[in-house]
Amino acid sequence: MQDLEERIAHLTRQVEDLSDVVARQADEITTLQRRVLRLMERAATAEASGGASVPLADQRPPHW
Repeated sequence: MQDLEERIAHLTRQVEDLSDVVARQADEITTLQRRVLRLMERAATAEASGGASVPLADQRPPHW
């Protein structure tokens, strides 16, 4: 009986630890999603304010 109680206590601790990890990862994912969104908005703004210029990805390198 004591062996089962020890196993249950160990498994309960592992579940709590994993739950903490998942919660922390969810927070990090949310933060990263906000950052990506801001970067996409900045890129769109920069591209829109660039006017008729060629997008940087389509320009020839300076050594051509």
